[in-house]
Amino acid sequence: MMRKIQTLYQFECKVFQQINSHFDKRIMNLYFRTITHIGGALFISVTMLLLIIFATNQTRLTAISSAAALALSHIPVQLVKKFFPRKRPYLQIETTKILPNPLKDHSFPSGHTTAVFSVIVPFLVQIPSLIAILLPLGLSVGVSRIYLGLHYPSDVIAGGFLGAFFGSLCYYFIV
Repeated sequence: MMRKIQTLYQFECKVFQQINSHFDKRIMNLYFRTITHIGGALFISVTMLLLIIFATNQTRLTAISSAAALALSHIPVQLVKKFFPRKRPYLQIETTKILPNPLKDHSFPSGHTTAVFSVIVPFLVQIPSLIAILLPLGLSVGVSRIYLGLHYPSDVIAGGFLGAFFGSLCYYFIV
């Protein structure tokens, strides 16, 4: 069993290093350094607040379910980070390229990815035609976390599933 876990970890490290190795490419760096903020607390909270205030009817309900999912999804994120501490990849893999002053808390699961998926899933359920815009946006936030050296792929995958679960759950109960 330990051998399989070690093999999976080695594979994950290779995927991480492959994505992070492009860190010095100017256009990619600009894109991922910008897009990552969409999953950040300030941007996502302000966006949800504005939609709740200014949207009408069904869109407002969807925004409320997204905001509820955002709030609720971060309870398990913080609990898992506390009880299953995983060091960020830049602390484990010497060749990791990172920005100055990187996050110092634990990496599993990705909070940015959880946040963005908890918010977009209710909108994807309500307005399926948004998939062409919102899904690439959510995936880009997730990849940005790996690209910037802050998360392993499994951190991002777990965050995506967690966010999607809470987004679906809140949509079901609110809308």
